[in-house]
Amino acid sequence: MVVFGGDSGHHLLDDTKILNLEKLSWDSAVPKGPPSPNGCSAKLPACKGHCLVPWGNSVILVGGKTEPASDRLSVWIFNSETELWSLVEAKGDIPAARSGHTVIRAGATLILFGGEDTKGKKRHDLHMFDLKSSTWLQLNYKGAGPSPRSNHVAALYDDRILLIFGGHSKSKTLNDLYSLDFETMVWSRVKTHGHHPSPRAGCSGALCGTKWYIAGGASKKKRHVETWVFDILDSKWSVCVVPPSSSITSKKGFSMVPFYHRDKIALVAFGGNKKEPCNKVEVLVVLQNEHSLSWRSAPEVDHVLYEYSPSNKELVGHLNKCAPLYSNSSVARQSLTSVVEHPPIREPLSESLLKQANLGTSLHGPLDQVEEYSLAQKLQKPIDDDRYDDADDSSSCQESTPKGHRSTRAEAGNQSYMAQVETVVTGGSSVRRIARCASDVSQSHLYNTKVADLIRRNAVLEDRLATALASKDQLEKSLSSVIHSREQLEKMLANKDKEAEILKEKIASLELAQEESNSLSNTVHADNVRLEREVAFLKAVADETQKELHSTRRVLAGEQSRAFQLQVEVFHLKQRLQMLEGRSGTPTKQPHNM
Repeated sequence: MVVFGGDSGHHLLDDTKILNLEKLSWDSAVPKGPPSPNGCSAKLPACKGHCLVPWGNSVILVGGKTEPASDRLSVWIFNSETELWSLVEAKGDIPAARSGHTVIRAGATLILFGGEDTKGKKRHDLHMFDLKSSTWLQLNYKGAGPSPRSNHVAALYDDRILLIFGGHSKSKTLNDLYSLDFETMVWSRVKTHGHHPSPRAGCSGALCGTKWYIAGGASKKKRHVETWVFDILDSKWSVCVVPPSSSITSKKGFSMVPFYHRDKIALVAFGGNKKEPCNKVEVLVVLQNEHSLSWRSAPEVDHVLYEYSPSNKELVGHLNKCAPLYSNSSVARQSLTSVVEHPPIREPLSESLLKQANLGTSLHGPLDQVEEYSLAQKLQKPIDDDRYDDADDSSSCQESTPKGHRSTRAEAGNQSYMAQVETVVTGGSSVRRIARCASDVSQSHLYNTKVADLIRRNAVLEDRLATALASKDQLEKSLSSVIHSREQLEKMLANKDKEAEILKEKIASLELAQEESNSLSNTVHADNVRLEREVAFLKAVADETQKELHSTRRVLAGEQSRAFQLQVEVFHLKQRLQMLEGRSGTPTKQPHNM
């Protein structure tokens, strides 16, 4: 979990702390290498009310109220390997600076909504930031969307549905829930069932599969400590857990992140401020992740309260033991933002199948006994049809004895009957007893015949049983081959999913390139239209100039002809003057002398 900035109660913070949720130890970020080539390394200003979003091995910081204040929204990237912050040189339609907004990541795209700008104005604009091209774009939508707000919570379900809940508007605290479908770009208000949370702002949320957990928050008059869960599929609110009043959720400005560990999802909270800043870490609730082996499928979680889970008690005990470490290594803060970058530790599918195989092996003995018993019952039916009418013979026939024991028993019966006959004959008994002995001898022969028949049938049944066991072994081999084939198919499916993701990224880049080319073509077209208008205007000016030139030429020609006429008239006047001077002679010079 990465923690940056926040409010200590006296000033804003600019430190970066890292909490290892497995070792439960705090560390300060220490740069371990040069800055990344796509960003410029700089000192990250102290801030609060910002958003931290995980992206691979990096954490992205967007916006926040900084000291000193800025009029543009800044984007920073923290490399968890080098532990360096670098400023992203963003392009496009950059949003105004703000705090108390929400930022959700969908692939290589960030979605920003709402917040409060530096002038205290609530906003409800929607922006998209492409992480690959570092370009901002304002999104247009339809429908009546959420009112301007800040300190709300947001979640993105199935990379398609944006959910917005609660927050502060200009005059009141809200508890409405809106959804935006990015396929249609239409806002709609979600109609929920059952009880719903009271108006609140400053709460924290975490989406786990189809369940959206929202903890804490406050209105103008009351603070709320309970954690609500919203079932996205059923559109139903329910209370998940109500912690004591001393819980972190009763504080203002705390952060909450989901921590995935094997088949558990723990909601971990940190920080906040009630009467004084808090630097404690608290596990709010532990959830059962029933689909920890699945990549895209949403886990159906069945929440288990932390206090009643032994394994979770160990975790919280460890957290409590590490409380002094938190106090020494982490400054108490509020209005912070923390993010966990710990992917779910998913058990490989082959191991799960191996466990299933081991489970089948452990149950092999009882299952074999059940199968053998059912098979023996089926094979016992023809034997039961040949039971004797005599009760003693019937009981002896129903006994399950081995083949050799049955033959020995038949010989012992013959010897007993022969001894009985000899005893009767030597004793000089009556004819009735001799006849009875003869009857017993005949019954003994019949008994031997029946026993031999039963032995033969038992051999047949044993052969059938051996055949059934052999077929069972064959089926087990076939099942193992099917399981192996299934593993191969799942690996192929995983590879196909990766290829599909790569294709989606390529398609997204192509669409972006197409948009850029369309924008460029529109710009070129606009320039061409402008140039055509200018050329037409210049042509019109040239035509007017030519017309004026022709008119000037005609006037000039007329003036030239008139000047020529004037010259001719002057010439004639000069001649006449000379003639007059010649006629008059000297008298003409008298006025000169005067």
